[in-house]
Parts: sequence; structure tokens; C-alpha cells
Amino acid sequence: MRIEHTIPGDLLRHRALRVLVVGAGGTGSAVALGLPYLDQAMRVWGHRYGLEVALMDADSVSETNCVRQPFSVSDIGLNKATVLINRINLFWGMSWAAIASGFHAKSFDRDRDRCPDLVIGCVDTRAARRAIQDSFSNGLSRAHYWLDLGNNASSSQYVLGQPLNARNRRKAERLRTVSELYPETLDESVGEDPLPSCSALEALDRQEPFINQTLAASALAMLAQLFRYGKLTHHGAFFNAKTGQMSALPVDPELWRKVKKGTRSAHRRK
Repeated sequence: MRIEHTIPGDLLRHRALRVLVVGAGGTGSAVALGLPYLDQAMRVWGHRYGLEVALMDADSVSETNCVRQPFSVSDIGLNKATVLINRINLFWGMSWAAIASGFHAKSFDRDRDRCPDLVIGCVDTRAARRAIQDSFSNGLSRAHYWLDLGNNASSSQYVLGQPLNARNRRKAERLRTVSELYPETLDESVGEDPLPSCSALEALDRQEPFINQTLAASALAMLAQLFRYGKLTHHGAFFNAKTGQMSALPVDPELWRKVKKGTRSAHRRK
């Protein structure tokens, strides 16, 4: 049975919404560059504090990144998060933060008072996604939402969930996270997907252009619905670039049970 998710009543009161974006690659950079538009829209809608964003990534810009990501030759060798945040702050007059380090499960253990409200994971390994999941019982124990975005050569998906932590109670209508619905996305035992190639041509062969931008725009559009109207009837979607089809993931506890049951059955068959 499909239901409607309602945003927690205290989330948008009295201060900016804290957002942590993990990963500044193809998808993470597209998300980061789209967030200022969401910030401006929220202020127009009456949420006068808008967003407070931190972008986290340890990687430096390579020559290959200049083909599919918003970096230029002059950025090569510089930290990705720093380049993007400096660009955003200069253009929009923001004071958002860059964290030039990798994410691990205890990254925020010493700074729980500044726990993000929304964690946006744009990572390309199961190990990195596992680290985000594990952090919700540590430094990110007060996070409201986890939005996970992932893609392969020609398809992509995003899932907004409420991690089971000190903030979110165990209840039937709690939005299930990507790790609960699709635990294989965290299963390091099956190996990692091929990493981006050092060759620009091979990188384009491995992944269709505009997958990242389509994924980011769709996910941000969903967040805009949540922050404007305070409710959602879907909390994710799946996109196939070859067919052009976009399939929404409805807020449906019965569907969640079926998905989890199917995942467990597939795992047993292995």
C-alpha cells in the first residue's frame, strides 16, 4: 500500500539545513553544482536560512576528469572538492566548505554537534557506501536522511532513506535506505565494479555521457518537492539511458518487504 512520507517538523526550523555531499566525481560534482539552485529556491519558499553545504573528497583532478566532469586543464592536480566549492562560493557568494579528505565510518565522531541533516552519497565503491552506512551508528547518529546515488555504464538510481539511528525510530513508515533495500550495494565480497579508466575514450565507452547530470537533476528535483511541500510519494528512481525510461520507487512498505524478501532469496541461491 502506497503511503505519503512527511518531512520531520523540526528539520527546517531556526537554522540552515546541513548537507554533506560525499564524493566530488561525476555525480557528486553535478549534485554540488545544483545545490545552489535548491538553496535559492528554498529561500524564496520561506526557508530563509537555506542550505549549509560541505563537499568531501580526497581525490585530485586528473586529465581524464576534464572530459566528463566540470573541471578544466588548469584544475589538474588540485583537490576536487576545493576546486568546486571555491567556484560555487565565488559565483554565488556562499561560504560553503570543502573537506579535502576521504570519508570513513568515524569521520564525524569528534564533531557530532555539527552532524549533517542530509548525507548525499555519490560514491563509486561498495566499501565507501559501507563506510557511510556504518557512520550512522557513530558520528552521523543524528542525521535525518541519507540520499544515495549510484550508476553504471548506462543506468543509474537514487534512493532517499532515513537511516536507523539515534534520530530515526524503528517504525513501519520510515523510509528504507539503499542498504536495507539493496544490501548487495554494500557487499564487498562480490568485488568492486571497474574503476574509471585513465583513458578518456575508454572512460566514455564505460559510461554514457550525461548519466551523472540526469541522476543528479532527478534527485535534486525530488528534494525540492520534499522541502517545498513537506511530503513525498516516492523516495527514489531508476533511470535507463538506453531506453530513456525512468521508474519511480514509491513510498510503499509492502513493496519494501517484497524487495527485501527478493534480495534475501537471491542471496541464498548464490
